[in-house]
Amino acid sequence: MAELKLWSFYRALIAEFIATLLFLYVTVATVIGHKNQTGPCNGVGLHGISWAFGGMIFVLVYCTAGISAAGGHINPAVTFGLFLARKVSLLRTVAYMVAQCLGAICGVGVVKTFMITPYKRHGGGANTVADG
Repeated sequence: MAELKLWSFYRALIAEFIATLLFLYVTVATVIGHKNQTGPCNGVGLHGISWAFGGMIFVLVYCTAGISAAGGHINPAVTFGLFLARKVSLLRTVAYMVAQCLGAICGVGVVKTFMITPYKRHGGGANTVADG
């Protein structure tokens, strides 16, 4: 409970929230942009999507690694794994997971706000099963 008095605890929560928000915003917007393209040369393509995901993870983990207790993980599953490995306390685990989930919700909410028509048309960028 002593962690609740530390500024570094709250700074790490803010970093996890912002990093997850930015990750979801950029990647979901990229996927919707790809689904929205009409020709072969007016979108990012599948390679662009993979670069968006990989590049965002690289940049965000690099930027938040020194702020969060066990490095910037930006993923509740990774946070839980770090808890099981005893690298993060229970309090930090729960707080990080809440911050990450709220960041993800807000990131997709920003995409939905800015790209409302393509978001609705393409189901929020989610994968779907093709007919047949």
